[in-house]
Amino acid sequence: MLRNMKLGMLAMLICGAVQAGNIDIRRTADGIPHIKADNWRGLGLGYGYVQAEDALCTMSEAFVTFKGRRSLHWGAANRPAHESMLGRSSNLEMDIFFAGFLTPELIQSYRREQPAELQELVNGFAEGFNRYVKLARKQGKAACASQPWVEEIAADDIYRRMYAATISAGYARFIPAIVNAAPPGTKEQARSAAPPSLDQLLAHTIGNQPGVGSNALALGGDASGKAQPVLFGNPHWFWRGPDRFYQAHLSIPGKLNVAGVSFLGVPVVMIGFNDHVAWSHTVSEARRFGLFDLVLSGPTSYRVDQQTVAMQARTVTVPLREADGKGGSATRTLYFSQFGPVVDLGARSPQLAWSGQKALALRDVNGENFRAFRTFFYWNQARSLEEFVAIQKREASIPWVNTIAIGRGDARVWYGDIGAVPNAPDELRARCATPVSKAFAGIDGGTPVLDGSRSDCNWLNDSSAAQPGAMPVARQPGLFRTDYVANMNDSYWLTNPAQPLEGYARLLGGERGMPSLRSKAGHGIAAGLLARAPLKPADMVSSLREQVLDARSLAAQRYKEPLLQSICKLDEVEVKADPESGKTFDVARKASLAEACAVLRAWPGSANAQDRGALLWEQFWARVERIPEAERFQVAYDPARPLETPAQIRVEDPRMAQSLGAAVLAMQADGQPLDAPRGRDLFAGTGKHHIALYGGCHQGGYFTVACRPLGNRGLTEEFVGNSYLQLVRFDEQGAVAETLLAHGQSETGLDDVARNSALQRYAAKRWSVFPFRDAQVRAATVSRTVLKP
Repeated sequence: MLRNMKLGMLAMLICGAVQAGNIDIRRTADGIPHIKADNWRGLGLGYGYVQAEDALCTMSEAFVTFKGRRSLHWGAANRPAHESMLGRSSNLEMDIFFAGFLTPELIQSYRREQPAELQELVNGFAEGFNRYVKLARKQGKAACASQPWVEEIAADDIYRRMYAATISAGYARFIPAIVNAAPPGTKEQARSAAPPSLDQLLAHTIGNQPGVGSNALALGGDASGKAQPVLFGNPHWFWRGPDRFYQAHLSIPGKLNVAGVSFLGVPVVMIGFNDHVAWSHTVSEARRFGLFDLVLSGPTSYRVDQQTVAMQARTVTVPLREADGKGGSATRTLYFSQFGPVVDLGARSPQLAWSGQKALALRDVNGENFRAFRTFFYWNQARSLEEFVAIQKREASIPWVNTIAIGRGDARVWYGDIGAVPNAPDELRARCATPVSKAFAGIDGGTPVLDGSRSDCNWLNDSSAAQPGAMPVARQPGLFRTDYVANMNDSYWLTNPAQPLEGYARLLGGERGMPSLRSKAGHGIAAGLLARAPLKPADMVSSLREQVLDARSLAAQRYKEPLLQSICKLDEVEVKADPESGKTFDVARKASLAEACAVLRAWPGSANAQDRGALLWEQFWARVERIPEAERFQVAYDPARPLETPAQIRVEDPRMAQSLGAAVLAMQADGQPLDAPRGRDLFAGTGKHHIALYGGCHQGGYFTVACRPLGNRGLTEEFVGNSYLQLVRFDEQGAVAETLLAHGQSETGLDDVARNSALQRYAAKRWSVFPFRDAQVRAATVSRTVLKP
């Protein structure tokens, strides 16, 4: 009997068996964790543990942020070091906002809306995070482990984190304007220094810089000749900070088997695949918020239907860290109307300030949307494309992204910008317009600005909608196709050029507008593959693997040769002003064009690390784009030919040559050789561990995105680029995926690039076949941890 017991134990070790109830964590290449548990709580525990293991300091800072405690630890006037969906308001502004909005009552309501299994997952995640915090403190496993801001958390901290992500395209875009709003005549509250203009703020759905977005393509049965679709997804996202993507594989035998990425602090897969479906997201152009033009009857009261309504005042107090190290506090009052919080946009546009007669109120449809992450939870378990789409339509909760998805054995591919959107149709906007509405439309035509003095001008309630004031699913854009669907952050309109989506409300993103060069590049990739159809799914994946990272500039492909043929007839050009920097010269400066022309003629039109000329083209094209479109092209944009127009760039316009001359002067002033390779200024790390990267900004038609402010070097805080890339198809056994996580798993990976195998793999464009089946995971395991529940 003893001999049999020993043999049984040996067999368990060989097969890798784990005692029932324990959590099995296997890490494969690049440190990707594959977590298997018997139940939802155990799975959450394992996921919270590994996220903390790789990003304890980043996550701890985020949890402090969502509690409204940044000022206590880092000072009221300071700002977060890293960009995120929330921007970089001052610590005090963020504290007042989160303490005032993420109240215990709201979090309790949020929790109640989650299914019991998701609540168990969240509870387990908090336990797993806390378990690692204790271990890190004991063994000094993280640089921040002994800091007072590294705290154990509760499940409520996870709900705060998820809610904060949900409102990132609404309330969180206006944190300073909400926190600093005060009635005229009261003591002026502190304002953010040099806030961006309103049009700059609203130019980006998420974050504060261009390029935050994504590419996604789904090719259907017409491309493969069979019901064998292929999906490519690639968010262009933050490489640092709390909104970094984290890659993992989560499984509960018989219940769940899903892989992909989550935001740090989130316990469900947000972009990924299981054995039945695969999906990705791109940032949507739809407005998730609206403004109401209030007519005041007193400093803190307004009129609705001739009745006076008092604003609700909410006093918020947060702790501070004083200069002398002693504690203190700051108190602000937030003001709310029946539509939402009062915002003062006067710092960005004086006519939108809180005055004696007028004020603006902001309503965010996601402020009442507690369904977003339970949608991901259900999607993680979906067993067909049909079920996936049914979940999306039933929950109508996706907060600020488009969705593109494929299903196993289904020739169709799916696009939907279906989620939480204000029910403010064009008819309502026309009927409820005010002078402020018309003025605002000149800044941003998508945002509904309605008359707040009339109750019939509030967002419409519809019994078929998922929540009051939300647009019914039937009036939101969705499309099944068997050839392809694609989105590169333009509106839903040109999801497929053969079937433009039209007739939807303006706030959903607009129609018949000119697609970006990046969008044109994406549609070109899809059209090229379809022209070669039928292709085996594996062959489509192979082609996409190369094309999506080839770092070509569509602007260069289309316009470089004709521009050079004209400009390079000149030996030099006089430059009186730099259209990019706005700098004017007292005396016109002469710029020689000979070397620049030679460099650009030899340049292959791509921004790979070794390509010489990409930096010069970037500087040149940024200045060309300053020329108004109507003056830049001979053939105007035509919505009937959206991928071909505008066309025939006006090469003889003297501003073209002056743009190249200004680019030359700018690079010379910065000490940059005109033929410097792309990787000279786009890199991670320093010194001998410097890793050169590739790609460019989306404005230049780069499908391979790597973008930071013009002329900057390295990975600045504003940098955004390719983050999690996945190519997914299905075979007889289920999902077959190739992935890349550009920045890697660890929060220190961009500092210690020599140990960041994921970054090195991305830099070398070496895709990784994802080990998804049990046998594959066992074969690929490089380390293993077993946790007791």
